[in-house]
Formats: sequence, C-alpha cells, structure tokens
Amino acid sequence: MIHHEHSGPRPMPFQAPQGDLAVLAGSANQELSKAIARSLGLRLTPAETHTFSDGNVFVRVLENVRGRDCFIIQGVHHPVNDNFMELLFWIDALKRASAQSVTAVIPYFSYAKGDKKDEPRVSIRARVCADAIEEAGADRCLMMDLHSPQIQGFFQIPVDHLYGRYVLAEHISSMGIDNLVICSPDVGFAKGASAFAKLLGVPVVIGNKERTDHTEQAEVLEIIGDVKGKNVVIVDDFTISGGTLISMAELLKARGANDIYAAVSHAALTESAGPKITASPITKLFTTDTIEPLPKKSCEKLQIVSVAEVFAAAIRSVHDRTSVSMLFPENPKQK
Repeated sequence: MIHHEHSGPRPMPFQAPQGDLAVLAGSANQELSKAIARSLGLRLTPAETHTFSDGNVFVRVLENVRGRDCFIIQGVHHPVNDNFMELLFWIDALKRASAQSVTAVIPYFSYAKGDKKDEPRVSIRARVCADAIEEAGADRCLMMDLHSPQIQGFFQIPVDHLYGRYVLAEHISSMGIDNLVICSPDVGFAKGASAFAKLLGVPVVIGNKERTDHTEQAEVLEIIGDVKGKNVVIVDDFTISGGTLISMAELLKARGANDIYAAVSHAALTESAGPKITASPITKLFTTDTIEPLPKKSCEKLQIVSVAEVFAAAIRSVHDRTSVSMLFPENPKQK
C-alpha cells in the first residue's frame, strides 16, 4: 500500500466557527497548496490520501470541517484519471463531513481539451467531467486558463476562470526585453495572445498551425506579421510534447527573429519533451506551478513563476463573497 501523509500526525479535534475557511491539499498539488496557504496566512487543514496496492484511492479529512467553507486543491494532470477520481472523493468526503460549502480548486483541468464533438462517435469528455464534479457535490470551481473558456457553460455551478498570463507577463516585463513581439502559435489562441500583448504593450504576430491527427505534433505553416530583428515570446495555454513551440521557434528563426522565448500557463511535459526543448532555439520556457512535478532537470530552459498568490486571492474573494473578476481588471471580459 502506498501512503501519502499530507500534513503530519493527526491533530487533536478542532472545533471551527461557522463559516471558517479551510484549505486542503490533494496529492496532485502539494507544493502549490502549501504556497497558497502561506499566502492566505493559514495552515493547510490536515488530510491524508492512501493509494492501495490494487490502485484504490482512500481520502480522509483529519479535522472537523462542519460549517466551514472548504477549498480542496487538486489538479487533473498526469496521472489524469487517478487525480480526477481523487478530486471526486475529496468533494464527497467534505460534503459528508457537513462542510458549509465545497470549492474544487483545479489548477490544471486536462480534460478541457475534450470540449466538443468534432468527430463521429466521440465523447465530450469535459462535459462528462463537469457532470461528475457536480454530482460529487461541489458548490463551485476555481480553474486556471481553461483550453476553452466556454467549458464554464458545461457546469450548472459557478466556475471562476483565473488567468496565468498576469504573473507571466509581469515576470517577462521585469526582464526588460526590448523590441518585443508576442506570438500566437495558431489562430485559435490569437485572442489570448492579444490579451497577453496588451499587458506588455507590444504587438502580436500569429502562426498558422495544422494538426492532422490526435498526436501531440502540429506543423506550423506560416507566420502572419513581421518578426525580423525582433525578440519574440510564443504564448499558449499549455504544452505537452513541446512540438508546436519548437516548430514555431524554428520558423521564427528562419524569418529573422532574434531571441525566442515561450510562455505557457501549464507545462504538462512528457519525459521526452524536456531534452527537445533544451536543444531547440527557445531561450527560456516560462511556465507556472499549476502542474507537479515539473521536469526541471530534463528541461534546463524551464523557468517557473508561481500562481499561488492568484489562487489565494481568488479563494479569499470567494470566502469573503467579493468579486473574483476584479482580480483581472484589464481583461475586457471581466469588467
């Protein structure tokens, strides 16, 4: 039996006041959860996960949460199905423990890619997951940079959509890169790239990407815009193999770009992706800490910027019944 103990030995029974805030860490995002708790000035509510030898997952809250606003932090990344089932079990455990409310804090929701029926006889996986989260008893969700923002409409409960581009743009701005251009790898992310560029006050160029199958490789065919003599940051919501970023970087170099960077909210990198990115024309790959663990050793160019304060501010806003959208005042959709 594999045993994950999240918060040390079981504490003495604790009686919480009505409406008190409780933040719990699932096994998927331990380090981010600790950072969020520190930002909130709280300790993580003691909890534990057991994974038995046959793969069964058992979760337990080690403190009284009756009448409390509970936030369970559990991303849905590799191993995706294990992490998703654990999330459902945490929601169920908290509801059965008489929590006043349960908010599922999902830093990375990988099934967001399955947002439509674009082929015959396929599942709309994001919708199935939304139904399961609601059925388990969640009252609300906090998610960051969904692949398709319209997934919020799959839920009957409120979904607060957070953005990683604010901390990424702030980090890039602090580097003082001159003659900068933001590059979207395809038309689909053009709006996100434009919002990113607006934060930095720089122009945007757009790539034309074609994907012919379900592999993680895509061919970048052309670039709309001038990059000659420019320093470029390729932006996207996530990367898995790094293939699109690398293809775009190679094309940018061929079009006369100088230094090339990449910035993604979620680095769901495979084992082979790190060495490929390290060997590519990309100078640095900026990403957030929504996914653990990140292969820092295999990808020497990886630079991590924490989004703990963004999640902490959103959790505080939900708990205090204030506006989460006010955290992103420069986004026209959030005014």
